[in-house]
Amino acid sequence: MKATLERLLDPNAIVVFDGAMGTMLYGKGVFINQCYDALNLRAPELVEQIHREYVNAGADVLETNSFGANRLKLTQYGLESEVRELNRAAARVARRAVGEHTLVAGAVGPLGVRLEPYGPTGKEEARDFFCEQIEGLVQGGVDLFVLETFGDLDEIEQAIRAARLVAPDMPVIAQMTIGSSLRTPYGASPEDVVRALTNFGAFVVCFCCSGGPQSVLE
Repeated sequence: MKATLERLLDPNAIVVFDGAMGTMLYGKGVFINQCYDALNLRAPELVEQIHREYVNAGADVLETNSFGANRLKLTQYGLESEVRELNRAAARVARRAVGEHTLVAGAVGPLGVRLEPYGPTGKEEARDFFCEQIEGLVQGGVDLFVLETFGDLDEIEQAIRAARLVAPDMPVIAQMTIGSSLRTPYGASPEDVVRALTNFGAFVVCFCCSGGPQSVLE
């Protein structure tokens, strides 16, 4: 496991992650009006099956089914009291599916709100929300964190700070989304993003999603 983690941080190594979880769940008949994060407790065998399919396909790293498992997003489903429990379950389900050399990455997505001064959520409040989710992932046994599809540098800074507070030695992969204009949704350039995420303490800096692989490649 230590060797696999070292390879993850080796800039000359190729590390294969799994693919989408939500798309796979939808393909197996779970409608989008449901809370996919809740399936870690309600239908863990289904989530585990998808994880195992990715391991069998050759994935080196599995991401937990926890992209939207923060207090603000779970409130929409009346599940805000289950933040830690759902994240703990997400990590444990993934851990049951891993192979001998497979890592489990705790997936953390944006809160779904704007931070001050553009929205009602303060930076410290946002950090507390991320800490709550990350604590559950750590309790469940993740090896690293993947902060994915963030558009706001201020928000991902608080997510990284939360990860450093909860698990100071655990690697953090920080992913920002970038559009065809080669800017984040809030106007940051790729150079701005790399400098900022490095200063915030990310181990690995990535661009993801957005308009597809061409804009990410550029």
